[in-house]
Amino acid sequence: MRLDPRIAKVLWRVLASVFLLLGVIGIVLPVLPTVPFIIAAAWAGGRGWPQLETWLLGHPKYGVHIQRWRQGGMVPRRAKVLAISMMTISAIGLQFADLPWAVRLGTPLVMAVVALWLWTRPEP
Repeated sequence: MRLDPRIAKVLWRVLASVFLLLGVIGIVLPVLPTVPFIIAAAWAGGRGWPQLETWLLGHPKYGVHIQRWRQGGMVPRRAKVLAISMMTISAIGLQFADLPWAVRLGTPLVMAVVALWLWTRPEP
């Protein structure tokens, strides 16, 4: 069963809009990353909203990040350090929260795996 192209286009646009909205929220909320959501919005836009993808690729602040990611998964060192620092602070803060031990142990482990993966990304 294949999805109707018009419905697929609408779904890609909705997904792109959700990612873009999360990215915009990330501009004002320091705990929510902006660039990964903008990259995801461009990806979804490329499948159902080419005008949005073009606009994001040409954006003066975020376009370069999308292009670097597409060229080879490049992440600037400053972004790596900031992301890993925020994950570390969050992992420490979790230890003082009234949460089940599995959450206090599992979440930092997942963050550590993400941090290791992030650190191995090439730099521009």
